[in-house]
Amino acid sequence: MTTLHMVAQAERHATRTAIVADGANHSFAELLEVSGRAASGLLAGASDLAGARVCFLVAPGFDHVATQWGIMRAGGVAVPLCAAHPAPELAHVIDDARPSVIVADPAAAPLLEPLARARGLRFTQPTELARVAAGALPGIEASRNAMLIYTSGTTGKPKGAITTHAILEAQLRSVITAWELNADDRILHVLPLHHLHGVLNALLAPLVAGGCVEFVPRFDARKVLERVSVEPALSLFMAVPTIYSKLVAEWDALPEADRKRASASLSRMRLIVSGSAALPVTMLTRFREVSGHTLLERYGMTELGMALGNPLHGERRVGSVGLPFPDVSARIVDDAGRELPENTPGELQIRGPNVFAGYWDKPEATAASFTADGYFRTGDVAVREGGYYRLLGRESVDIIKTGGFKVSALEIEEALREHPAVAEVAVIGVPDAEWGERVAATIVLRAAAALTLAELRSFGKERLASYKVPTLLRCVEDLPRNALGKVQKLALRGLFQWA
Repeated sequence: MTTLHMVAQAERHATRTAIVADGANHSFAELLEVSGRAASGLLAGASDLAGARVCFLVAPGFDHVATQWGIMRAGGVAVPLCAAHPAPELAHVIDDARPSVIVADPAAAPLLEPLARARGLRFTQPTELARVAAGALPGIEASRNAMLIYTSGTTGKPKGAITTHAILEAQLRSVITAWELNADDRILHVLPLHHLHGVLNALLAPLVAGGCVEFVPRFDARKVLERVSVEPALSLFMAVPTIYSKLVAEWDALPEADRKRASASLSRMRLIVSGSAALPVTMLTRFREVSGHTLLERYGMTELGMALGNPLHGERRVGSVGLPFPDVSARIVDDAGRELPENTPGELQIRGPNVFAGYWDKPEATAASFTADGYFRTGDVAVREGGYYRLLGRESVDIIKTGGFKVSALEIEEALREHPAVAEVAVIGVPDAEWGERVAATIVLRAAAALTLAELRSFGKERLASYKVPTLLRCVEDLPRNALGKVQKLALRGLFQWA
């Protein structure tokens, strides 16, 4: 039996502030105490949850972390739920995970308690768990399951990715090493807590390093810039491209004195990271003008933790997701599984102690996701250039096969963003009897702007090969996105059914 790595680290930093939320500071000692009571409350007299899943939906803050830690300390498997999901999507996760308990705070209880009761599941709240006296907790072997995080579902129904305690520790060690996280770090957490980006990078990694995680109730660009500009100083910030876009837009709207104050404060931060979706080059450049930082773009998946990243020290290449993380092996292969040389696109595959244990209750999907020599098939198409990896998109939604050519939707999107009328763009392939697929662009226009297909094609031909230029165009008010701002491209295909 072993002591959980995160618990041992919390004991080392017991007197330091671990979490700031709702105007209160909470030490690591308090986190250990309250998560211990939560664990005892979940055990309800049993000696060990023995791998039982516990679904929980608790707002970002101290209670969320205490619940998460309590589940794992009791020998359970933590299954975070998405606050933005309606009842049917929550029901899918609950029915798939088959938990023994559902935990929700008062705000989420009206939605989740009926789902629990209808399935005969125990329902409880963090305040109820915190009232239980702490008791003896089980020893937890590193090989046991720790978390079950569901994929984004951008290419199909979400699947649960199983992470053991050993895998979680390897993921944390890799992130902490690559980004040199330490006890002096302080991060402002603005990400969803049902997704690996928010759970691993912005929450557990800083905590395990002994740092402080400061929560905001919900993302507000103005409030984030105000917080950045005051003490205590922040050293870390991690977000998705849509958040950086909103921060830049808010910065543009500030009075000059406030812009200077925000820029100076951002420039003093140690590290600012972007991930979970492709970072437009235009946004990287604009944010660098505002903050003085070249955003560190990295690549990870629910199944992997972090796998690739631009270096903390050294060249951060625009449009690249960088180099393998510590202890991670990466390769590019062709359709037959043969490793490809540099500058040749193929499927990105990853191997290492960071890779998940498999999909929950889906042995066939798990087996299909791994090669015979243990590499995980990411489904992402990439190319290695001078040792750095550049993503071209997902084989299923971002690689368009048109007229015998394979083209990257991400490359086309990057070019079209330069058009002055384009605020946002998503490019997909639409089935076509003659071409295999036609290149289709869905565009959100800037205020008072107009754009025709002929104008877009004329613009595109100046920047792209002719077969890459969209032949279909739809202008919409908003692009459909998931909780992390990733465009749900499958939802766009219906716009072109009558094309």
